[in-house]
This record gives sequence, structure tokens and C-alpha cells, in this order.
Amino acid sequence: MTRPQPMAPHPFDEALALTPVAATAQAHGRDAPARFDGQPHPAYANMVGPFGGVTAAQMLQAVLQHPQLLGEPVALTVNFAAAVVDAPFRVEARPVRTNRSTQHWTVTLTQSGADGVDAVMLTATAVTAVRRDTWSAVDSPMPAVTAPADVPRAPFTDRVRWVGRYDMRPLAGAIPQHWDGTEADSLTQLWLRDDPPRPLDFLSLTALADAFFPRIWRRRALMTPIGTVSMTVYFHAGADELAATGEGYLLGQARSQSFFNGFFDQSAELWNEAGHLLATTHQIVYYKE
Repeated sequence: MTRPQPMAPHPFDEALALTPVAATAQAHGRDAPARFDGQPHPAYANMVGPFGGVTAAQMLQAVLQHPQLLGEPVALTVNFAAAVVDAPFRVEARPVRTNRSTQHWTVTLTQSGADGVDAVMLTATAVTAVRRDTWSAVDSPMPAVTAPADVPRAPFTDRVRWVGRYDMRPLAGAIPQHWDGTEADSLTQLWLRDDPPRPLDFLSLTALADAFFPRIWRRRALMTPIGTVSMTVYFHAGADELAATGEGYLLGQARSQSFFNGFFDQSAELWNEAGHLLATTHQIVYYKE
């Protein structure tokens, strides 16, 4: 009798693997930090270093693996102080304030430089909370769009490896086909999900919030050098709602409000196929002429 072979771990879960540092594998006491070792995953490589959405998810993973965790993520802000390199890193998560139902976190990611000195590459803050059943409403309904099964998948480019880890189906505002400086609006709508499909959770939702190409490329059709400076994700669903989404597609809608003297903003919403708003996200991005 042939036994079924165990399924290989999803590349995203491999990327999220963090190892507790032996000296602090168990953080004791109120507001104690926990430290973890990790490294970038080749499947999520960007033009330079790793895809920032996965790095942000690794920061959140350190919070979720902390033994003093209270509740579920409500907000995450990641500040990209320097470009993460393809080398091992260390993440430290610290609950700086724990209240009855909310918890406030600081997180840092460091890497050793050529001189052997650790340098801070990212900083982050997070808020987790124990949600309570209350009156709820959404003032940002999902747009009426074509179902994902009826939208062709965008062709894969091997120029950036992380793009191949997502099934993206553009509805409006696709990446320019001709880099000729033709200006357009900054709006993009698309269906997207992990590839191969993976049940949605807070970590994959964090990464998906960063899966939009830079708004300035859409606005100007010029291959402008860019880099995210700060990214915030607000979570509007709990673990049960994310689990109900399963491996389904999310509708993402992104736009910019302003491009000014080297920085532009980027805002986006993510709904599941049932029309539930799961997250909103905001970035400030550096660009160079």
C-alpha cells in the first residue's frame, strides 16, 4: 500500500519561519522582548533584496509568536529604514504596553554589516486587541466588478521573482505596456491571491496589502526608481472572517492622492469575494527623478 506523501510547505510559510533565539526562547514577565532569527526567502526576491510585503509579514509574525500576545492584529506600521539584504536577520518584538483589551508593540529587524556591527533595517509598531461583538458597518462597499474566474491572469514576468508567487487578474489600471511617459489616473483594480493558493490569515493579508505596483508607474508610465518608506495596514476582520475567506481571491483597489517633491502616497482596500472589507493600507513612497 502506497502511503500519501506529505505536502511540501507553502513558500510563504517557509519565508515566515522564525526561530526563537535560545537565550530568549520564552519571554518572561510583563513587557519582556522576544527575539527570533530569520532570513529572506528566494521565492520572494525583489529587484533589490526581498519583497517588502513578506518582510512586513515577518515583523508581524514575531508579534504573533510572542508568548505574551494578547488578542489579534488591529494595526501594523512598518518603517523601512534601510534596504534588507539577502542575509540572515534578527527580529525583536516587545509589548510596550498591555491594557485590559489592547496591546501595543514595538518591533525591530537588524542585520549584521560587513564590519560585524548590527544595524537596524526596519522598525515597526503594532496594536493587537481582543475584539468584542458590537455594532459594525462598512462605508466603503466593494465595487461591482467581473468575477475572478472571468478575468485572465496577468502574464508572469521572471524579472521579479515575488510576482510569480501571486495570481493577479487586472480589472482596471494595469501596469503600463508602453513606458512612454503617457499620464493616466493612478487607480488600479485587480483580483489577487497567493500562488499556489493558501488559506488567508493575518500574515498573508499583510503581504497582499503590498502587492500593488507603485502608483507613480501607473500615473506617468515611466520606470521611476522608488522605495517604500513607511507602510501601514489596518485589519477590519478577525481570524474567523479570514478563515471563511479560505483560498479565495481578494479584490484590491489602489490609488494615490499626491505626488510631491520626491514622495507619493498609496492607499488601497482589500475585499474578499463575499464583499467583506478585510483591510485598508496606506504607504508613503520615495521616488527619484
